[in-house]
Amino acid sequence: MGVQPTTERGRRTRERIVAAAAEVVAQKGALGASLDEVGERAAASRSQLYHYFDDKSDLLRAVAESTNEAVLGAQDDLFAGLGTWPGLVRWTDALVALQEERGGVGGCPIANLLGQLGERDDEIRAVLSDGFDRWEASIRAGLTAMVASGELRADADADWLAASTLASLQGGLILAQARRDPLPLRRALDGAIRLIATYRTTTKA
Repeated sequence: MGVQPTTERGRRTRERIVAAAAEVVAQKGALGASLDEVGERAAASRSQLYHYFDDKSDLLRAVAESTNEAVLGAQDDLFAGLGTWPGLVRWTDALVALQEERGGVGGCPIANLLGQLGERDDEIRAVLSDGFDRWEASIRAGLTAMVASGELRADADADWLAASTLASLQGGLILAQARRDPLPLRRALDGAIRLIATYRTTTKA
C-alpha cells in the first residue's frame, strides 16, 4: 500500500487523486480508467500517484473505500431514524426520491464497482463487501431498536429482515438502473416494508 499522508497538504492531495479516480471510473469504468487521466484530472504528477498508491489496483481499492463512505455517509441522518416506523418509511422514500431525481441512472455505486472488479481483485471485493455489511448493520440496528421499543414483536428476526431488506433494495436498484425507471425500486422497498409490517405491534403510522 502506498504512503499514508501525515500532513494536511498530503491528505488533500491524496483525497484529490481518489476523487479524480472516482470520476474517471464512473465515466469510463474501472478497467478503462487510466492513471494518466487520473493524474491529469487531479493535477498530480506520476510521481505523486506512485507516492500515495502502489499501482492502479491500490488506487481502485481507495476508490472502493471512498465509494463506501460516500454511499453510507449520505444516509447517516436517515440511518439515525431507522429505529422508528416513520423513520424506516422515510429512509425508503428518500432512496426512491433519489432515483426519481436521477431517472434511474447510476444504480448503486458499491454494486457497480463490485460488478466490475469483484471477480478480479479479492481485496477490492472484501472492501465492497464491508460496505454492504455496514449498510445491513445500520438497517439491523434500526429494526433491533424497534423490537426493543415494542414497535415490532419480540419474535421479529432483525438479522433476517435486515438482510432481506438490503437484498430487496439492491435488486430494485439494479432493475431501476436497467429500465431507467425508479418504479422497480419503489415496489421492491414496498415489499420489504410490508414484510416488516407483519411484525408490527401497532398499525399507527
